[in-house]
Amino acid sequence: MIINTGQRTDIPAFYADWFANRLREGYVLVRNPYDPKSISRYRLTPDVVDCIGFCTKNPEPMLKYMDLLKPFHQFWYVTITPYGKEIEPHVPNKLKVLETFRRLSETVGPGSMGWRYDPIFISSTYPVERHIRAFEYMAKELSGYTRTAVISFIDLYEKTKRNFPEAGPVSTEDRLTLGKAFVDIGKKYGMTIRPCAEGNLLARFGADCSGCMTISMYEDAIGQRLKVPRQAPARKQCACYLSRDIGAYNTCGHLCRYCYANCDADTVRRNMLKHDPQSPLLIGNLMPGDTINEAQQESWIDGQISMIQLLQK
Repeated sequence: MIINTGQRTDIPAFYADWFANRLREGYVLVRNPYDPKSISRYRLTPDVVDCIGFCTKNPEPMLKYMDLLKPFHQFWYVTITPYGKEIEPHVPNKLKVLETFRRLSETVGPGSMGWRYDPIFISSTYPVERHIRAFEYMAKELSGYTRTAVISFIDLYEKTKRNFPEAGPVSTEDRLTLGKAFVDIGKKYGMTIRPCAEGNLLARFGADCSGCMTISMYEDAIGQRLKVPRQAPARKQCACYLSRDIGAYNTCGHLCRYCYANCDADTVRRNMLKHDPQSPLLIGNLMPGDTINEAQQESWIDGQISMIQLLQK
């Protein structure tokens, strides 16, 4: 199976010590966000975890634990945008994140790395032209360290509207202009552009619109074919395979104004104060009335030799 750490929060950036402890103990407990008394127990062992997926704006705190991660296949998405502290108040300096990306890629390999340039919004401070310049600069810095660049345009979720009221939808004209420019830049620096939940709008320019975290991408990263159970998409536009996430909402300390996973800064701060690096739960500890359910886990690796493995020999 695949374990994901980054759809609800940024574990590498804020909870690296906790995750290292979970790897050492070989299991993790996860509260159901819609039924908090229900807790799933997942084994974190290579015999059942085929790949660990990360999505982070700052992988640096996890670098000291790469030996613990070595027995596991990994896929890392690192989000790097051009926005300043007024939008992403607690994201580290982007030059430092670019450097950390390269260091991480040298450890896990470019096939296990992806760059996310999202979400994209347009404003007087961040016009189309600035996005194109920033994207080319970053693509040049990351050339050879990844073959994948994911883009998406801002979605105006209710949380986003509340925390970032001045944000507006990106016009079709601007999407086409940016999409074409990004695809051209990607070709220049050896990257495939993958739009995230944007339909086939940018396919005409050569973008890969099959999804930003597909089974084929996991297979390329681990070098083996996977036989996965069927799964309904999280939303109509999403073509990705959403794996079991061990994070928790309202716990990401970056406090980006466009975030869909945080309600507000006060809630995040209260939750982060409850974090115990020694607990099997990301936030807090077990409480009376909690019910722990052993998750059904098995390896999805197909035992038959695949073309991926043949090509790697």
